[in-house]
Amino acid sequence: MARTQVAIIGAGPSGLLLSQLLHLHGIDSVVIERQSRDYVEGRIRAGVLEQGSVDLLIKAGVGERLLSERLVHDGFALGFADRSFRIDLRRFTGDAVSVYGQTEVTKDLMDARVAGGGKLIFEATDVAVEGFDGERPTVRYLHEGRLHELACDFIAGCDGYHGVCRRSVPATAMQAFERVYPFGWLGILADVPPAAHELVYSNHARGFALCSMRSATRSRYYVQCALDEQLEAWPDSRFWDELRLRLPAEVAQSVVTGPSIEKSIAPLRSFVVEPMRFGQMFLVGDAAHIVPPTGAKGLNLAAADVRILYQALVERYRTGSTGLLDRYSERCLRRIWKAERFSWWFTSVMHKFDDDAFSHRIQLAELDYLTGSESAQASLAENYVGLPFDTPP
Repeated sequence: MARTQVAIIGAGPSGLLLSQLLHLHGIDSVVIERQSRDYVEGRIRAGVLEQGSVDLLIKAGVGERLLSERLVHDGFALGFADRSFRIDLRRFTGDAVSVYGQTEVTKDLMDARVAGGGKLIFEATDVAVEGFDGERPTVRYLHEGRLHELACDFIAGCDGYHGVCRRSVPATAMQAFERVYPFGWLGILADVPPAAHELVYSNHARGFALCSMRSATRSRYYVQCALDEQLEAWPDSRFWDELRLRLPAEVAQSVVTGPSIEKSIAPLRSFVVEPMRFGQMFLVGDAAHIVPPTGAKGLNLAAADVRILYQALVERYRTGSTGLLDRYSERCLRRIWKAERFSWWFTSVMHKFDDDAFSHRIQLAELDYLTGSESAQASLAENYVGLPFDTPP
């Protein structure tokens, strides 16, 4: 039976980041992933990073390309009632966000782990986590036709919402909180310049729209859609027409169209499981919580979990103390629920939930109030750039 100190299930950005940070502190890990490396590196996801996430990637030694290629945004725009209003992040917080695709973050982390001799196992099937409620956790999996067993001190469940780690916990040992939204986001990626220098979130009677980007030459756009929509019903021409209808005129005029290189529909949900620790197994990122993408908190929350967990593991191996490990759930969940609150609020203000004209007028009043109140703008900016971390004792 092989052995490691920390078995990490999932080779997405959270699993790779945890492995890299542990490696820099002399802690051995093995990363086990059910998909191929090409699949993992090719997944298209979010692209807005809080400064705390940027700082953590720099600490992990993978910040060089990020700092060179990122787009730094000092603000973003809210569109409603055919007007556009800018939220000045720098003014209200002294901080900004960075646009750098999750795909690129994953590639940087993957390259770093390979260069550092990291143990990465791809295309592992029938993964099972066992014994995590005792002192001898074990991970079993099939790889290249053989059954493997990996003994470890701790298991990090970085395997997403549908992963095996959370599903291996008895239902009676945890409590789940969920809200499923009655719509999705239809998104396209296109090699065209962005419609605006910064992100534009737009409230419209026809539904929400978002203008985002991955670089100065690659744009990511979204429109709210019904959950039963089919991609075949949305040729590029229909998408571009609908997008422009939902944007303030000045923004719509700047939209450059082109053929999509990726198109998908994503449902929206809020989800949290408590606790996030089960014996010697710790849930990280989407395995424990999901936020709607409004406000771009998903990847940033996963990075925050990694930050807390790696610090706790370093303390455990350096001093023998389990103080930070014992507080893992508490520290993570305080931040998670605040981000869930913000994502829920931002989603509820910007999206069309029904055809009730009163509800839409309330949304417009909320946005009108926001644009006239510096206190409200400061609160929005503070949440958007990322709330401060607590300091471990």
